[in-house]
Amino acid sequence: MSEQKKEKMNIRISVRNLVEFILRSGDLDNRSSGADREAMQKGSRIHRKLQGRMGSNYEAEVSLKYLIEREPFCIVIEGRADGILKEEKRIVVDEIKAVYKDLTLMRAAVPLHLAQAKCYACIYAIQNQLKEITVRMTYVQIETEEIRYFYQEYKKEELEQWFLEVIAEYEKWARFQAEWRRIRTESIAGIHFPFVYRNQQKGLVGGVYRTIEQKKRLFIQASTGAGKTISVIYPAVQAVGQKMADKIFYLTAKTITRTVALETFQILTGQNLQFKSIVLTAKEKICFCEETVCNPDACPYARGHYDRVNQCVYDILQKENLITANVIEDYARNYRVCPFELSLDASTWVDAIICDYNYVFDYDVCLKRFFGEGAKEEYIFLIDEAHNLVERGRDMYSAELYKEDILEIRKKVKFYSPKLEKLLGKCNKKMLEWKRECEHYEYMSLSEIGELAVLLTQLFVEIDNFLEEESDENMKKIMLEFYFQIRHFLNIYDGIDENYVIYREYTQGRFKVKLFCVNPSGNLNVFLDKGRAAVFFSATLLPVSYYMKLLSGNTEDYAMYAESPFEEDKRLLVIGKDVSSRYARRNEREYGKIADYIESMIEAKSGNYMVFLPSYVYMQAVYETFLSRGTGVRTIIQENHMTETQREAFLQEFHKEQSGSLAAFCVLGGIFSEGIDLKEDRLIGAIIVGTGMPQIGTERELLQEYFERNEGAGFDYAYRYPGFNKVLQAAGRVIRTEEDQGVVLLLEDRLLGREYQNLYPREWQQLQVCGRSQVKNIIREFWKYLP
Repeated sequence: MSEQKKEKMNIRISVRNLVEFILRSGDLDNRSSGADREAMQKGSRIHRKLQGRMGSNYEAEVSLKYLIEREPFCIVIEGRADGILKEEKRIVVDEIKAVYKDLTLMRAAVPLHLAQAKCYACIYAIQNQLKEITVRMTYVQIETEEIRYFYQEYKKEELEQWFLEVIAEYEKWARFQAEWRRIRTESIAGIHFPFVYRNQQKGLVGGVYRTIEQKKRLFIQASTGAGKTISVIYPAVQAVGQKMADKIFYLTAKTITRTVALETFQILTGQNLQFKSIVLTAKEKICFCEETVCNPDACPYARGHYDRVNQCVYDILQKENLITANVIEDYARNYRVCPFELSLDASTWVDAIICDYNYVFDYDVCLKRFFGEGAKEEYIFLIDEAHNLVERGRDMYSAELYKEDILEIRKKVKFYSPKLEKLLGKCNKKMLEWKRECEHYEYMSLSEIGELAVLLTQLFVEIDNFLEEESDENMKKIMLEFYFQIRHFLNIYDGIDENYVIYREYTQGRFKVKLFCVNPSGNLNVFLDKGRAAVFFSATLLPVSYYMKLLSGNTEDYAMYAESPFEEDKRLLVIGKDVSSRYARRNEREYGKIADYIESMIEAKSGNYMVFLPSYVYMQAVYETFLSRGTGVRTIIQENHMTETQREAFLQEFHKEQSGSLAAFCVLGGIFSEGIDLKEDRLIGAIIVGTGMPQIGTERELLQEYFERNEGAGFDYAYRYPGFNKVLQAAGRVIRTEEDQGVVLLLEDRLLGREYQNLYPREWQQLQVCGRSQVKNIIREFWKYLP
């Protein structure tokens, strides 16, 4: 290849993505179980098993690449054939698919599966000067390992003609990519950091850039106001401009932080940055129908969806750079396609994807187009509010089944399928045996849970057949939900390692078995390893070694600390030494002390305050004690299970122009503890009661035992560290901007202990300690010298 050709831009696409994108057509329909698409984990083991049996004339996992030169780019199509069988009179390209369905029901190979194999066969035939070649589709049933073959012979000429037609359909997309990358790269060269650098912000930007350059992971503890969002996005965009990466994933746990990320990209587009960004919205929120039932009978947007969606995506790419939910909805209505699926397809072509953690890290719902088996690209992961990823990771990678749910499904299905009823009965019987042996909770061995996994696999296969044949839509819906639950359980079971604890528990009249992921770092790394670099950042990432251990598993990763740029004189931090939220001291006397502190704080300065308390019961008790004093202070209280409307109404109280003070009673670690911005005089103080420690329970005990064995720090990992994070988050509500000023009052004598002092952020060096008799004067003195 000449030097000129080497300089051409390569547009790469996998064989699988090519055929699935170009050759799909017809309706969007989720009524089938989709088990065959989800068989990858078990399927990969069966692949290797089959390949090992094939003999010396069978070459497994053959990498294939085909380059088509265009001006001014090259299309590179690549993939890996499962096997090449070299027989005496013919060459056979083998494509193996592991499925759950009954193979006797198959009449022919699935068209998209066959198309994938035809691509491999064509590339191999061209590169090896073959006149003809045979394709073999090998279907293996996962439970029984029964095999069924479908053979098809092709002349090289007919395969090549078909292949080139597919490529021709893709060429306009490749051309768009090549041209857009050129435009994007040129525009990045012209942008600069959009603000005057704050204290340490330039160092943050440089640290993120070097992390990406060196293909590392970075943990950033950056206080509120340090400019975290722009400090990670700007260097990531510059890295894309330097061709280190091609796509940025900005991952968040909350809608509000997704909005901030999009606004940051908007700021850069003000400098004429040409960069396409999309915000992915949950299906339930963006669906046009009352229920998210994705089939052509229930939804007009599902009918013929695949016939129209590609043109819709192309239209968006030609006209839009910032692709919000509103943009997606407008195009989806215009083209009559599913808005959620449209957003996923559009994400393939953009430069930045702003989305929830689960689109990257959840095995069940991650974006398979980016994170399928064997995928690895130059992705940058920017993980906002990363402290949330510990518990989110545990939830994603854990699985549980309740005996009572199995019994309920058995009762419902007995009139439809005697075979299913029998299999459910076997599962129920096994659960009943364990229930009788279990007084509260007990550890289980992998071999024990394996007995249930065998029964569940049999049940899973039969439900798959049931869903294919049953016509009762209501019953199908019930079984489909249960089916997904079993699928998740079996998938997690297949990945159990030293990061898991298996237990059974009987509580509140229900018996369950659970595969509990105590350390999510191993699973998170499966996805992090598919990219180039990752940046974890938060205002509350202390101690950083704890988060490294549970998020990346590597305490040698890079770490940075960015202190608050705000003037220390604008914030007062006080600890009340005569209050404790210990269970032994939860009484009227202690509630009265807390009420004294609230009253003193408000008397020292009229304004809006938040009072964070350890639980709903505790909050209610203190609230009633405070109300009984008749102070005249306007009060509101957080309710359990508040709707979005109720939350908004609660926060709106801080924006009302009224005389006097407001005391808002909230649960520490609840919905108002983080992710809200009440700037300037909308909030001038917070009272935080307790250490934030999670309630004692089965899983907290299991975590403590596990991390005591493995780290010698069981109490810290199970209780102290996650609890103190809640305290830090609540304290962070007070000072949000350079103009803000306010008071943080911590009421818990345990926070004065050395174990907690070692966790204090650097900004807490000027902390004061007082009692009830002193607090009013201390706060009054603080406000006296502020404008």
